[in-house]
Amino acid sequence: MSVYVIAEAGVNHNGELALAHRLIDAAADAGADAVKFQTFVPELLASSQARRAAYQERNQPGEDSQLAMLQKLALSFDDHFELLAHCGERGIEFLSSPFDHQSADFLLNTLQLPRLKLGSGELTNAPLLWQLACSGRELILSTGMASLDEIRQALGLVCLAFADPAEQPPRDDFADCFEPGLLQGRLSLLHCTTEYPCPLDAVNLRAMDQLGETFGLPVGYSDHTQGINVSIAAAARGARIIEKHFTLDRSLPGPDHPASLEPHELTAMVQGIREVSQALGSTRKQPAQVELGNAAVARKSLCAAVAIKKGERFSAENLCSKRPGTGLSPMHYWSLLGTSAARDYAADEPIDAE
Repeated sequence: MSVYVIAEAGVNHNGELALAHRLIDAAADAGADAVKFQTFVPELLASSQARRAAYQERNQPGEDSQLAMLQKLALSFDDHFELLAHCGERGIEFLSSPFDHQSADFLLNTLQLPRLKLGSGELTNAPLLWQLACSGRELILSTGMASLDEIRQALGLVCLAFADPAEQPPRDDFADCFEPGLLQGRLSLLHCTTEYPCPLDAVNLRAMDQLGETFGLPVGYSDHTQGINVSIAAAARGARIIEKHFTLDRSLPGPDHPASLEPHELTAMVQGIREVSQALGSTRKQPAQVELGNAAVARKSLCAAVAIKKGERFSAENLCSKRPGTGLSPMHYWSLLGTSAARDYAADEPIDAE
């Protein structure tokens, strides 16, 4: 099973196009499948009254408001053309998360991206979710802060859009519109805990199991913990997608740098995920091809513990199990006890199958 690894550049370019290009190079060098940015018009994303999150104030003190912070972190739409081209040159997929209708329209209709990622904060933003779903593009939805009911509502709305994008949603309760069959191959869910950095005791990786069982969709994990262990563990638990923030330097100013991986760590994470994915194999327990040749060496056969004369009865005293495993299996030990030897056996000689 292949894991789709998203290197989340986010706003760690600090609004600088040159830095964004370097982030693409770092993601490609690390072996990630995609590098993801965030596309937004600051004035459409946050009002002048919006406060910053506690982690944003902690990581980047001194900003007056969330809007002021976002204005310093935004890339222009023109910048996106350059980044998309650079990704093509480096052989890595360009992804972005839109946060407003204008940005969504740009990603869908101008850049014509084949899939989009929706952040956790937009899961309940029904108009934006409807816009993305009506495009028919593949969607990846993060579920941080969300209850199962909220997720079902969002998926029901997406199902309505997939079924008939020409119609407006007829009501505000979409939960009963959820049809897993409509979303197969078109939507994936990411388990997520929306805190930066996320404490280990708040990760709850087992929630991926419930998401998969409840909604019958591919499930992945958007990781906000520090380090690479939890992402690799998520891959080992069957995550189909892993998303992880990264930066060129954690000491850079900005809200997301402290909870991000540096390039060498991103490389190690991708390598760990690839190794775990390869090791997962199938759900069938059977001998691996590579181990078949070792059976004769590692297993044992029934042998004569001492010299045995023809006609002598086999007993616990004259039988033993020894390597190699090319003779009669010791699983026949008890059926052999009390029977007579058909011929003479020297000590250590394997007992004949008959």
